[in-house]
Amino acid sequence: MAGQAVQRSGATGEKKLGVGVIGIGWVAGEHIKAYQQNPHCEVVALASSSRENAQAAAQRHGLPGARLYADWRELLRDPGVDVVSICSMNHLHAQQGIAAAEAGKHVLVEKPVAMSVEDLRTLRRAIEQAGVKSQGGFELHWSPYFQSVHSMIDAGFFGDLHYAECDYFSGNWEQWYAGYDWVKTKEKGGTALAAAGCHAIDAIRQFIRSEAVEVFAYAGNFTGVMEWDPTIVTLIRFANGAIGKVGCALEGNVKYTFNVRLHGSKGTLVNNRFRTTFLDPGLEGWAEFPTILPDTPEVTHHPFPGEIDDLVKAIRADGQALLDIREDAKTYEIMFAAEQSAREGRPVKLPL
Repeated sequence: MAGQAVQRSGATGEKKLGVGVIGIGWVAGEHIKAYQQNPHCEVVALASSSRENAQAAAQRHGLPGARLYADWRELLRDPGVDVVSICSMNHLHAQQGIAAAEAGKHVLVEKPVAMSVEDLRTLRRAIEQAGVKSQGGFELHWSPYFQSVHSMIDAGFFGDLHYAECDYFSGNWEQWYAGYDWVKTKEKGGTALAAAGCHAIDAIRQFIRSEAVEVFAYAGNFTGVMEWDPTIVTLIRFANGAIGKVGCALEGNVKYTFNVRLHGSKGTLVNNRFRTTFLDPGLEGWAEFPTILPDTPEVTHHPFPGEIDDLVKAIRADGQALLDIREDAKTYEIMFAAEQSAREGRPVKLPL
């Protein structure tokens, strides 16, 4: 049911940003809650192929006035929607992101933003030509643990980093999330990296802080639980000479693990343990710092408010979000290069 645009004002009388959410599944609830925590936003529209899901979400999150759409294209035509979060199935992200940009909406696209190089480039072109703000869905950028690691890097704990590992392992959950049945398909889920491992690629890019110049990968399907290869290991050579390894295994008897290992001239980090000459002579052996590790795939554990707040700040200040499409695309270039390398059995140079 379409509705008329309404004037939404905060305590200062400033017009709030009207938010629409496309796809009412596992991650959408965390987007909605994050927007509700931001004083400059109001969730005004929800789109889902299941009207029952949309109605249930509106009731669950206290959104009695939200306009509900069975067709996401109708949401994009809603004049009261300024910002769109795309939380649908993987294969729809690029199509919906392109349409949102062309409709003049600022857009947050959940990972993966695209399932092919061509779609990635079309999405980027649409966003840039429309002049709208964008954010990619790598919420671990705002993880307290990641922020602590960045502070250690900035302080020189590890010296010049020359090797890094980031792993996304998850093959045995007590309860798989509701999207499991579609994400394991080639058509809708795509690949191991598109479904999950791209988080680890994004993480290694954050910590190495250099452009990737070459990728080599091996992949395999050892259990047949997915239509695509659930195991892939990717080696990355960076412009500054550093070497990275991204492991992704989504099959077998392995609990969710997100490993981070950094090695530099002055120190080493292994998850929340570290050694560093920066603290010599007082530090003997390994030190450990208490933190909130990214140790569960459950989205309620992830820092979505930081991601949403960063996008809203970029919109209001006419700035650039941390994971604007230009920056976010670099992670997906590595992902597509890894998939090409695994198919063809050869190194792939970047940019593609």
